[in-house]
Amino acid sequence: MAACCGAVRGFLFEYDTPRIVLIRSRKVGLINRAVQLAILAYVIGWVFLWEKGYQETDSVVSSVTTKVKGVTMTNTSTLGTRIWDVADYVIPPQEKNAVFIMTNVIFTLNQSQGHCPELPDDNTECNNNSSCVPGYVSTHSNGIQTGACIPYNSSIKTCEVFAWCPVEDDYHIPKPAFLQGAENFTILVKNNIWYPKFNFSKRNILPTFSSTYLKNCIYDAQTDPFCPIFRLGKIVEAAGQNFQEMAVEGGVMGLQINWNCNLDRAASHCVPKYSFRRLDNKDSANTVSPGYNFRFAKYYKDSSGIETRTLIKAYGIRLDIIVFGKAGKFDVIPTMINIGSGLALFGVATVLCDIVVLYCMKKRYYYREKKYKYVEDYELVRELDLLLSG
Repeated sequence: MAACCGAVRGFLFEYDTPRIVLIRSRKVGLINRAVQLAILAYVIGWVFLWEKGYQETDSVVSSVTTKVKGVTMTNTSTLGTRIWDVADYVIPPQEKNAVFIMTNVIFTLNQSQGHCPELPDDNTECNNNSSCVPGYVSTHSNGIQTGACIPYNSSIKTCEVFAWCPVEDDYHIPKPAFLQGAENFTILVKNNIWYPKFNFSKRNILPTFSSTYLKNCIYDAQTDPFCPIFRLGKIVEAAGQNFQEMAVEGGVMGLQINWNCNLDRAASHCVPKYSFRRLDNKDSANTVSPGYNFRFAKYYKDSSGIETRTLIKAYGIRLDIIVFGKAGKFDVIPTMINIGSGLALFGVATVLCDIVVLYCMKKRYYYREKKYKYVEDYELVRELDLLLSG
């Protein structure tokens, strides 16, 4: 009797719960292996070889200084013959990670504080004093209106202002650019970098450079790709721009220095890579306020003690030096993390295989029917089990 009950119990245990019977076939096995090979290729090829998942990484910390050199000459009716050197066209002498080089200029000479006619426009032209409001000043005013309407020239009257007189007239920008010779100015860029996590530091003036080489080299992407001295015209040209056109109204250029270093290799392989682009948008359909310019003044007193100034509206090229990069070095922790993640992905192979077989293949209905087999009389078998146990 006990043997009989045991046999019955064994039979019932076999059907005690719904069974899931996996239908194995050669095609399914091939799909499963293909998915596993794809995961293996991803882990080895992408994670470890391409992304270097076995390395610890760090971001660059850097400092930049610049030194500009070059001399040019102008000859105009206003200033006569004049030499321009670094002290004249680099404004200010030093900036943080940037340098401005003046290429065009509008001078307003011998200004002094007093009363004079405002520049003519829709808001300043007048016929009599009633058109001018004492104390009025707008965003574009050169001074404060006095309430008088005075002649600007033989045909136009404008409101009188208390301002630095004569007021600046910047309606006409000099073309071609005032300092056309700026194209040949050179810029020495000194860049020091540091990766604090690895205590690794270097500079873009490489140890192999000699003083003679540094005095004579000019950066060229083909012949001198590591020379830190750049010709201004070549920078603009490398960004796909025309220097003489850009020099008229100015613009903003970017000199990018990329330090991507594999510190598992020798330090000599960690070298900068330079690239150039124009940062301010040049859109032919949008010509409002183009380029880059600003004003400054030089003050002095004349022989009678009256304070006067020369107002300068400077157009030029601002060069922003942008340094970025990443260094990597072998470390056990990221290596083990990525190996563990790769092994875990193999568990996904079965799931992906099921998705392909059950939803993508032509015989997916057949596989779905055969993959799962449920015991129909589950409740009946459980009742029999309870009776036998009682």
